[in-house]
Amino acid sequence: MATQFEKDVIQTSAGDLEITFLGHGTLMLAFDGKIIHVDPFGRVADYAKLPKADLVLITHEHGDHMDPGALAHVRTAQTEVVLTETCAEQVKGGIVMRNGDARTVKGVPIEAVPAYNMVHKRPNGQPFHPKGVGNGYILTFGDTRVYVAGDSENTPEMKALRDIDCAFLPMNLPYTMTPEMVADVAKVMQPKILYPYHYGDTDTSRLAALLKEQPGIEVRIRKLA
Repeated sequence: MATQFEKDVIQTSAGDLEITFLGHGTLMLAFDGKIIHVDPFGRVADYAKLPKADLVLITHEHGDHMDPGALAHVRTAQTEVVLTETCAEQVKGGIVMRNGDARTVKGVPIEAVPAYNMVHKRPNGQPFHPKGVGNGYILTFGDTRVYVAGDSENTPEMKALRDIDCAFLPMNLPYTMTPEMVADVAKVMQPKILYPYHYGDTDTSRLAALLKEQPGIEVRIRKLA
């Protein structure tokens, strides 16, 4: 388990957004004095040593995204937890957002984007992530829109997104996207910065090669395997 994490600072019209790359599908954001945890997961960090959360976002109920133990370490009586209906069956007192919902929580505008599989399925034919269950989230910080896709493929809803400044797109097989799928989305979405995340053993250089003719997209590889 890492104790030192990579960080990036993104300049927005309302101040700096600091992104800490905890690993896997897990992020910590700091903005305007607030701490936002995305999919806390105890296998990538010791959450007892991390800052308490003002806001937590949970994309779906799988154990590497919804970890009640990790959540308990950063949740206080003032923490707001945004989550899906399925997650709310296990985590009480949260704010349920469904696909397509939009609301402002702790001063942060949040949009819930569908996250699901169309191609990759379990042996019984069920998608790894069925439509209508999981969320991705778009967070707005000043003039900067950050999209954290959750576990999803290159869906029509994802490809319809525009004005995304930073996109976190998952790239681990067989559960989410191939590098080709991520590149397919990126060429349409045109995020200014693209972070492949939750990529496991996937060769991230393949994505960089697929997008090398897209000068408007900066592909940033960080430790998020």
